[in-house]
Amino acid sequence: MPAGDAPLVLILDDDGRVRDALSELLASVGIESLSFAAPADLILADLPDRPGCIILDVRMPGGSGLELQRQALDDRRLSKPIIFLTGHGDIPMSVQAMKAGAVDFLVKPARDQTLLDAVSTGIERDRIQRKAAGIRNALLHRYARLTPREREVMGFVCLGRLNKQIAYAMDISEVTVKLHRGNVMSKMEFATVGELIRAWELIEPALASDLKPVRQDATL
Repeated sequence: MPAGDAPLVLILDDDGRVRDALSELLASVGIESLSFAAPADLILADLPDRPGCIILDVRMPGGSGLELQRQALDDRRLSKPIIFLTGHGDIPMSVQAMKAGAVDFLVKPARDQTLLDAVSTGIERDRIQRKAAGIRNALLHRYARLTPREREVMGFVCLGRLNKQIAYAMDISEVTVKLHRGNVMSKMEFATVGELIRAWELIEPALASDLKPVRQDATL
């Protein structure tokens, strides 16, 4: 397995004995790990870009695991599947954690196999997320090649508008629409409108804050 594809598990727990035990357990099945004693240590760390997950305690000096889970949503380096492992959990906490996307919420001491199963699930989930992110980034790179007019035409095409409807909405000729449409298909590297629509569905959430709304009045 290439070094960049080897999984890496991040362990965050203020108890050094727990960190050591978890590191040894993961090492016993060939999984590398990095350990941190406080949320700030993990946030400031220079983390390798590798698939993996985070094993996280709920209550720690300097911040809670649930707060870090919320922060991870906005930090690409930390946006990994999270497994909570705590001695201070309760049902409301577990519900909150799972609703926010945690892989599991385990109470110390957890069975070794239960924890390893959760880690395996977390790593596989992260591999899927990373693959999807790679595809999305490639599509965004292609999208960046489009001119503003081509982007607007693409938006209309993905809404199912006909060339004459797009021409009417944009106040341009059908010939110009066809030209823009051809450029869109070429630059996005697709042969069919179905492929273009599927690509749009992947990248539109990332573009939503930057796109001006596509007018909905393109009807005759």
